[in-house]
Amino acid sequence: MNLSNLKPAEGSTKTRKRIGRGTGSGLGGTSTRGHKGAKSRSGYSKKIGFEGGQMPIQRRLPKYGFKNINRIEYKPINLNVLQDLADAQKLTKIDIQTLIDAGFVSSKHLVKILGNGALTVKLDVEAHSFSKTAEAAILAVGGTATKLK
Repeated sequence: MNLSNLKPAEGSTKTRKRIGRGTGSGLGGTSTRGHKGAKSRSGYSKKIGFEGGQMPIQRRLPKYGFKNINRIEYKPINLNVLQDLADAQKLTKIDIQTLIDAGFVSSKHLVKILGNGALTVKLDVEAHSFSKTAEAAILAVGGTATKLK
């Protein structure tokens, strides 16, 4: 065996359709486009959402809702995550950089600490926002909850 006698496996390749190469090919004439109409012409493209003249779905359904442009979106982190992180790395202070290094958030996220789980160690936590239950739980074990701007 050498490069001059290599072939693809039997049945693994197909010959492509040579459309519009004369009537003898069997694919000449209308070139598989049927007779007349916009779809047979070059340059035809259907409008997005066009349903053949039927009223399109985006016009049949009513408009509703709105998007609040003043919404501030936070990345939620629960107390049990902080507890696990403190246990694993023997930490007393958790700030945004600690959470970024641990892979919980990226530098572009705003962080909100939520109260799910229990905290058993005294922690100094810095975040952009705290829920009332989370702040109460951190203060209950003697820690501090510092809000960042």
